[in-house]
Amino acid sequence: MGKVKVAAIGVSMDGFAAGPDQSLENPLGVRGPELFGWFFPTKTFTEMHGSGGGTTGVDNDFAARSFVNVGAWILGRNMFGPVRGPWVDESWKGWWGTNPPYHVPTFVLTHHARQTLEMEAGTKFIFVTDGIQSALRQAKEAAGDKDVRIGGGVATIRQYLQAGLVDEMHLVLTPVLMGKGENLFSGLDLNALGFKCVERVSTELATHVVLKK
Repeated sequence: MGKVKVAAIGVSMDGFAAGPDQSLENPLGVRGPELFGWFFPTKTFTEMHGSGGGTTGVDNDFAARSFVNVGAWILGRNMFGPVRGPWVDESWKGWWGTNPPYHVPTFVLTHHARQTLEMEAGTKFIFVTDGIQSALRQAKEAAGDKDVRIGGGVATIRQYLQAGLVDEMHLVLTPVLMGKGENLFSGLDLNALGFKCVERVSTELATHVVLKK
């Protein structure tokens, strides 16, 4: 049976997993890319973007692991794009061009209905308007025996954590102090939610922590 996972989420030393003021120019928020300094150089990232090269080693191993056995994704609307409110048209098709990195059914949480969007290489965006439980139910059905990955953003991950629906998390602690943005841990008691640290590996750029119930 598949698990519900959060993976490869960069977290600053003061607990922020996204910068403030997300926009078309700053999809990860102001200074948000600093949280992924470990990820951008990896072979996994460069291959996702169609370029060669990239680093191997521990950071790349964890990056590659985050895509293994994923049968469906769940994203918050902000992870899909900067458009707010009702969909005026359907011209926005995500941050990633014609071939997003998901390659499986991907469920987008939104308050505004939109037709399913089929992209290249198996990515299909399904827009869910009736909440996180419905999105998870549909994602599990689509994933079958594989895992469902909660891809973010921060508010979406927090909702699933608060509801006790996440089985496993891979967090990447980066040596950055954000000061402001979207805090992943504020008001959450991960110990009370049943999480224990089962793996910790440090590299020059980050510390990888795996938490499981």
